[in-house]
Amino acid sequence: MAFYDASKQQHNSHFYQPQFNGYNQQFNTSGVQGSMDNQFGASGTVNGAELSKGVLAAFSTSGYPGEPPLLEEIGINFSHIKEKTLTVLNPRGIISPEIREDSDLAGPLLFCLIFGTFLLLAGKVQFDYIYGVALFGTISLHYFFKLMSDETNINFTRTASVIGYCLLPLVPISFAGIFVDLNNLFGYLLSAISIIWSTYSASGFFVAVLRVNNIRLLIAYPLSMFYSIFVLMAIFVEKTESS
Repeated sequence: MAFYDASKQQHNSHFYQPQFNGYNQQFNTSGVQGSMDNQFGASGTVNGAELSKGVLAAFSTSGYPGEPPLLEEIGINFSHIKEKTLTVLNPRGIISPEIREDSDLAGPLLFCLIFGTFLLLAGKVQFDYIYGVALFGTISLHYFFKLMSDETNINFTRTASVIGYCLLPLVPISFAGIFVDLNNLFGYLLSAISIIWSTYSASGFFVAVLRVNNIRLLIAYPLSMFYSIFVLMAIFVEKTESS
């Protein structure tokens, strides 16, 4: 018969019991300092600047110190949009090299959306025509302008950016169509001014980008035809009537 040694069993049952009274890990790498505690919180600094905290910081677009904002990293730079928009509104101003090389498409998409929204409020659903004409017209103008210059740095996004930004003077036409009928002398005059404004701005951009001289009228002619299509949508397209 085996002898049961209760004291030995009790002795062998004494395992190591870890103590979790909280932990605090410290780390320090080049320029980065921080700590974590058992409440799953984090804090620290990057190059001496305090890191953002909280749930809102995780979904914000401000970025950490020394890093560009999230929107700028994905190609949306509001400072460039503002500067390029002001350049379009002042076509006789000087076009900076930074704006000349800019290929932002956020502004053109926004202006097309605003233009179509104003037409929608006027009872004209023309989003398919707007984006269709903008796409095929931009492709045609892009290859047309490439044949006119030996400049090889221009690409489709830069062409689309210039053409799209210069659509801005046509937006007031669609806005005015919400309140007044544009199929009259007043509408024709307002449309002509907007077309000339857009054409003058766009042709100035392309003369600077393509680095060509004495052919601005040749560049302006197809641009004026392109912008005239959008004006025709705002004036002559019949409004949808609810049954």
